[in-house]
Amino acid sequence: MFEIRKVQSYNKTIRMPEDLIARLENLASKNDISFNQLVVQCCEYALENLGDNNKK
Repeated sequence: MFEIRKVQSYNKTIRMPEDLIARLENLASKNDISFNQLVVQCCEYALENLGDNNKK
């Protein structure tokens, strides 16, 4: 059965190098998603795929 879920989100200010922002904005635009959605997906992927030496 279809279930509507509301994901809670919070505002957080982060600083990134200008060239990284440009690359992410370009990629988000090419894939028709928001910059925020792309950053969230990149962070989730990175956390899920950490090497064993980095998991503490």
